[in-house]
Amino acid sequence: MSATGPFKEPVNAITHLVGALFAVAATVALLLVSDGSPRTVVSLAIYGVSSVLLFSASTLLHAVRAGPRLERWLRRLDHAAIFVLIAGSYTPIALIAMQPSFAGWGWTLFGVVWGIALAGLVFKLLWIGAPRWLSTALYLAMGWLVVLAIVPVARSLGLTNMTWLGLGGAFYTVGAVIYGLKRPNPWPGVFGFHELWHLFVLAGWGCHLVMMFRVATAAG
Repeated sequence: MSATGPFKEPVNAITHLVGALFAVAATVALLLVSDGSPRTVVSLAIYGVSSVLLFSASTLLHAVRAGPRLERWLRRLDHAAIFVLIAGSYTPIALIAMQPSFAGWGWTLFGVVWGIALAGLVFKLLWIGAPRWLSTALYLAMGWLVVLAIVPVARSLGLTNMTWLGLGGAFYTVGAVIYGLKRPNPWPGVFGFHELWHLFVLAGWGCHLVMMFRVATAAG
C-alpha cells in the first residue's frame, strides 16, 4: 500500500481500472457482433454492465482515500457487485445459449441466480462485516450453482464453450480460495494475497468473455 501515491492500493486499483476499461470496450464489441435481437442485446448488456460495475466498484474502493463512513459504503458496493457479476455472467448462458432448446431450464436458472444476487445485495448492505470465509463460500456456491443444470448447459454450450466456462470458473475459484485464506501472501502491502485475487478475477473474467463472444456470434 502506498502512503504517497495517487492510489490507496496501487496494484489493486490499477488492475481493476484496466479491467473496467476492457469491460466497457468488450460490452460495445459484444453488442456489435450480436444478431441484434432484443433478448440477445439485453442479455449481453446485462453481462457487460455487471462487468463494468464490478471493476469500477473495485477500482473506487482501492483507489480512493476515504473516511471510515465512505469506505464502508465503497466496500459494500464492491462486495455486492460480485453477486451482480456472477448473475450477469449466467444471463447470456440462460437467455441466449439455452434458448429455445432448454427454455424452461434457462429461465429457471436466470430467475434463481438473480434471486440469489438480490439476496446477496441485501446481505452485504446489512452485514458488510461478515466473516471472510462466509462471503467467499457464498460467492463460490453461487458461481458453481451451474452444476445443478450441467446437462442442459453443456448441451447448449458445446465442448469449447464449456471449456472456457470451466477454465474461468477455475480461475475464480482459486482466486477466491487465496482471498479467503489470505495465502499465499508473497509481498504484503505491495503484492500480496489481495493483489493475486485481483489477477485471478481478471483471468476468470477473460475466459468467460471469450465464451460470451462465441455465444453472441452463434446466436440467431
